[in-house]
Amino acid sequence: MSVPPALPTLKGSWNYPTRVLFGPGRIAELADACKTAGIAKPLLVTDKGLENAPITHRAMEIMKAAGLAPGLFAEVKGNPTSKNLDDGIAAFRAGGYDGVVAFGGGSGLDVGKTVAFMAGQTRPVWDFEDVGDWWTRADPAGIRPIVAVPTTAGTGSEVGRATVITNETTHEKKIIFHPLMLPKVVIADPELTIGLPRNLTVWTGFDALAHCLEAYCAPGFHPMADGIALEGLRLIDHYLPKAAADGTDIEARSAMLAAAAMGATAFQKGLGAVHSVSHPVGAFYDTHHGLTNAVMLPYVVAHNRPAIEARMEILSRVLQLPTAGVDGVVAWLLKLRSDLGVPHTLADLGVGDDRLKELAAAAERDPSTGSNPVAMTAADFELLITDALHGAVG
Repeated sequence: MSVPPALPTLKGSWNYPTRVLFGPGRIAELADACKTAGIAKPLLVTDKGLENAPITHRAMEIMKAAGLAPGLFAEVKGNPTSKNLDDGIAAFRAGGYDGVVAFGGGSGLDVGKTVAFMAGQTRPVWDFEDVGDWWTRADPAGIRPIVAVPTTAGTGSEVGRATVITNETTHEKKIIFHPLMLPKVVIADPELTIGLPRNLTVWTGFDALAHCLEAYCAPGFHPMADGIALEGLRLIDHYLPKAAADGTDIEARSAMLAAAAMGATAFQKGLGAVHSVSHPVGAFYDTHHGLTNAVMLPYVVAHNRPAIEARMEILSRVLQLPTAGVDGVVAWLLKLRSDLGVPHTLADLGVGDDRLKELAAAAERDPSTGSNPVAMTAADFELLITDALHGAVG
């Protein structure tokens, strides 16, 4: 395991890729962040589990004390659906809100961002799927400002320009994209993640790992994304076990929160087959996205071996692994998963082979497939998913 130097400071303010106020206690600046974004009447959007949490109440009180007029919408599932989105848009419009505070893990962040995006649109949300230039169909004047406050260290959606929403009619997760969905200000306060249970710490941490690793492996010339992804992986390697072992370790929580944002920044380069499979599995079986990613990672790395061996040689050196290349990275992933209690197969998550062909077809259609290092067809995905069902890492 690599050992990065201790973090020199736990506080900073960055303008990359947007305005980020990072460090313990920065939630106190939430009202100022709203004012910076031009929001006077924010709708705080979060998931049901955080509706009555102390951190949510504190956020609301901070805004009220500063003279803002916030509202709360918490009807968001772990795998957010189009109904969650529609209900959120209705609440936003009915309350006359002028911006959104997207608060929580990936589900709250994604629904909050999409509510702000859709608040002034007249077309259905699926018209803005991340396909070609579909984002240009949106009316920019109808997009409301966003302040994002992550409470988990995984998705990195707080620094992203896209969201993931499940289409309940087709049972497909769809990626919605627009450049103006990038929040105006981010409050990245690691103290908000201290209460996260160990299992969610691990699962969201593997989501960040998957983002960094798939972005690094994605084809194309993007050295800035590659550098960010490599450092994110180095931080995760060292700090995820620490955060899982002691949820109050503020240095570990800070490093993981930074790594999550790094993963989402890096994956502008692309993702790959881990996400191609995780999206339909989550839509069909309602599995946790980060956990599904964690299960899929070693199978996909092994499958992509012909195209990524050189990159895995570099990664194995960065992580100071005892074995180089793909074999070393797969061994590292398997050990990290085992040490942190992640199941080995999709079958362990309740996935069966009864919908294998549906899953494979949906994976082939997923936008992440286009940036996988090797070309993937539905037949390829059938083989990959079968391996992941039965624990056969190539």
